[in-house]
Amino acid sequence: MSDWVMPHAGADPAAMSRALHERVEAAIERVRPALLADGGNCEILDVRDGVVTLKLIGACGSCPMSQMTLRHGLERAIREEVPEITRVEAV
Repeated sequence: MSDWVMPHAGADPAAMSRALHERVEAAIERVRPALLADGGNCEILDVRDGVVTLKLIGACGSCPMSQMTLRHGLERAIREEVPEITRVEAV
């Protein structure tokens, strides 16, 4: 788990959004080496309302196992590090 601390109620929404995006990116970095080793990668398109939207690229974009990678690799890592995320979707 990370050392993240809940921002106070008056925190700037844009800053909170950037912080959430950075935490999601850090979680993805944990599994990115495995994606790269298989010729794939991903990029964050959006983080909003507890949902992360990713684009799977390279080999991941056309791999028949991409849904397993999404759910059991990326989503698991993100939700462990950023518990307020409830779902991860790929487009």
